[in-house]
Amino acid sequence: MPWGLDAVPALDRPDLLAESVAKALQAWPDASSAQVVEIDPEVADTAAMSQTYGVPLESGFNCVVISGRRDGEERVAACVVRSDTRADVNGVAKRLLDVRKASFLSRERAVSESGMEYGGITPIGLPAAWRVLVDSRILDAGPVVLGSGVRRSKLLLPGPALAAAPRVEVIEGLGG
Repeated sequence: MPWGLDAVPALDRPDLLAESVAKALQAWPDASSAQVVEIDPEVADTAAMSQTYGVPLESGFNCVVISGRRDGEERVAACVVRSDTRADVNGVAKRLLDVRKASFLSRERAVSESGMEYGGITPIGLPAAWRVLVDSRILDAGPVVLGSGVRRSKLLLPGPALAAAPRVEVIEGLGG
């Protein structure tokens, strides 16, 4: 396994996954490509995890949740971008949601509505009403490291497998 991480098939360790992530993986045809690795929750944030485990920033992907309103209707999306970039929230994402202004969902709402821990939110297992926007760089990524729904572990997936996950929209230029 790359970077010396001790990964196992994700579905073999549901205790290392948020409940919604485990459920989504059980229904996902490509779930056999998903692995999970246990980490120290104190170093779950991107920079600390990268430094502690030697994972290059370009192999990590972060998931942020944004929202905006149009005609009184709230539109929510998860944006997944490479760790060494930022989501273009008020450019690309705002246009895709067709809203005047996009903002980060509050920490409390993101955690409550996703059923995942802050710092572990992942695009797999999110509420069905949320769009899942993933930067196109995922297509060229080897194994990618992203949240598992909990801070004490990370998922490892081939980039193209994540791009092919249910409801994922691959977006050019989402990460700037």
